[in-house]
Amino acid sequence: MTLPPERRTAVALAYGAKDTAPRVVAKGYGLLADTIVRTAREHGLYVHESPELVSLLMQVDLDQRIPAQLYQAVAELLAWLYKLEAGRGGKPPPLPPGVLPPEALSDAAAAPTAPPAEPESAA
Repeated sequence: MTLPPERRTAVALAYGAKDTAPRVVAKGYGLLADTIVRTAREHGLYVHESPELVSLLMQVDLDQRIPAQLYQAVAELLAWLYKLEAGRGGKPPPLPPGVLPPEALSDAAAAPTAPPAEPESAA
């Protein structure tokens, strides 16, 4: 049995000065996810690819704040982004733990992958 290819997922967060926590402002699968990512890039917004974090954020309803359990992960990413914005034109800050550099993501996406192994049947 082969698994269907995974559909792209995307979640957009907003965090304003008056917000108590980041909010989910857009989320979707497939073509909608592609539109979210394309729109973010067209507006010069950073696009972070973390399947684990996106999976958790997909469970948050639209226009709702992220749950307290995700504060640490999102805060580390936002802190890194603020440092990146502050240092535009200079050397970027070190990535937070567990975050792959963009080059690694594009290299991984371009690398061929083997099909998933067939599960062994019990005899």
